[in-house]
Amino acid sequence: MGDMLSCQAHTEVMLCKAQEFVVSSPNASHPLADLTSEGDELLQAGLVQKRFDRPTVVIHKGQQVSGAYLVTQGQLRVFTYTPQGSEATLYFIRPGETCVLALNCLFNDLRYPAWVETSADTGVDIIPGDLYRKLFERESAVQDLTVKALSTLVFRLMGELEQIHACNLDQRLANFLLSNASDNGVLLTTQQTLAGHLGTTREVIARLMQGLVTEGLVTTGRGRVTINDAQGLARLVEPFRS
Repeated sequence: MGDMLSCQAHTEVMLCKAQEFVVSSPNASHPLADLTSEGDELLQAGLVQKRFDRPTVVIHKGQQVSGAYLVTQGQLRVFTYTPQGSEATLYFIRPGETCVLALNCLFNDLRYPAWVETSADTGVDIIPGDLYRKLFERESAVQDLTVKALSTLVFRLMGELEQIHACNLDQRLANFLLSNASDNGVLLTTQQTLAGHLGTTREVIARLMQGLVTEGLVTTGRGRVTINDAQGLARLVEPFRS
């Protein structure tokens, strides 16, 4: 019963997203825009800005982290590997967000527990560890960013755990498509990439995608998935269909 209610609650969220699918989201303001003048001077003196034109692994499991990673464009994907050797996405870090796992490594002298990959056309501001700790002590904007990163991580990981335990793979695929497509319903990805996100094989994803195409819910092309019926896709999350 708990799993059924969990999937039903998630269905309501997906239906709301489907109804608002064509509405563009406002651009998030820079999370450190409210630094004091002194804090801003310190930040600008030590900030390292990087741009990645194509997907690039920027952190490996076991690596020492040199700074806080603040996404300004694109996204970062935090992932791990299953016992079978397949990639499995843990969560994404989007513009205006930072990685709490990296922050935990900075504050507690730990090594990073997963892998991090950029998407194409991703911008990242790297704040050196010593500088971030100094700003955290005196700047409320940095304290707020840190707390938000923690709460966001908990929320997203709980969502992933809920899907793994309460939803089957085709429901998780429907969730992923709705959650990550653009405002006009397009997701630039391959079946191999989707398999990596969901911790399965490309052959399984190919079979599930063909079912969605047959039902008229999506259209697929080379490196591209277009959602044709967002509300129909969202209803797949229901544990039982009448």
